Amino acid sequence: MKKILPWLFLITFSILTGLALFVAIEESTESVSYPVEFLLPKKKTVTLVLVGDIMLDRGVEAMIKNKGEEDYKFPFLKIADYLNKADIVFGNLESPISDKGVRVGSIYSFRAEPKTIEGLTFAGFDVLSVANNHAFDYGREALEDTLLRLKKAGIDYVGTGSPVIKEINGSTSSPLKVAFLAYTNLGSPAWGISWADQNNIEEIKTEIKDIKSKADILIVSLHAGEEYQKTPAQFQVEFFKIAREAGADVVFGHHPHVVQPDFYSLGNFIFDQGFSKETMKGLLLEVVIRNKKIQEVKQKEVKINGEFQPTLSP
Repeated sequence: MKKILPWLFLITFSILTGLALFVAIEESTESVSYPVEFLLPKKKTVTLVLVGDIMLDRGVEAMIKNKGEEDYKFPFLKIADYLNKADIVFGNLESPISDKGVRVGSIYSFRAEPKTIEGLTFAGFDVLSVANNHAFDYGREALEDTLLRLKKAGIDYVGTGSPVIKEINGSTSSPLKVAFLAYTNLGSPAWGISWADQNNIEEIKTEIKDIKSKADILIVSLHAGEEYQKTPAQFQVEFFKIAREAGADVVFGHHPHVVQPDFYSLGNFIFDQGFSKETMKGLLLEVVIRNKKIQEVKQKEVKINGEFQPTLSP
């Protein structure tokens, strides 16, 4: 019994000492406050990735079902790791994503399965433009459904009359604000789509100036030009000049399905146009931002393989 008593004393002493130490630490912690910026370090370098036309119907859908065994991430498997390293990924959605609506127009009308959104989220897309000539391929009902599905998936959309402004380092007192605008001049002016032509170019100039005043970086995309032509049309050249003069930091285009110089067209990103080498490749832009200024715009070649998956060239 005498041997047990010293051990009981030591155990009791240790418990009491531990409690006292815990209370001391607790009180010390409560008396110190850290600014949020210190606890949440800022990103010094921000990267945007901009890509061209994304079409997830027709031959791409067939590949998903036949080669991908209905894995809707299949089109993006070769490039998702790269895209997910970027802070913001932007592309042109060339097919409504819906099971609603009725086909309007030609045989070149696209509508992708609702599950294709799984691939877009898997690949890390943050913003998509719907300002293009395929927005109404299945009517207003399908377009509205597409916008709802994108919103539910956490993907912002642009080209419907309002800009998207994304904040990075939002926990700090001075977050980076990156804005996106998108326009098209293909087809005819329609409800809900940001239209651009000679008649409203002054309005567009005013809009670009206004949005630039609310953001640090402004990205503007244009869906225009002639299909399969390697040189830009006159309107593309004029629009790019006006947009840059109005304050856009990066202006780039899509629709021709082939690459054009000076970012007038980035060509295809995901498409099933396997009839030529030119339509099975494209460009993506990697925009590097430091201290709220663009430091570099890198061009990277994209090659689309036989299963309509984009891959980065070595």
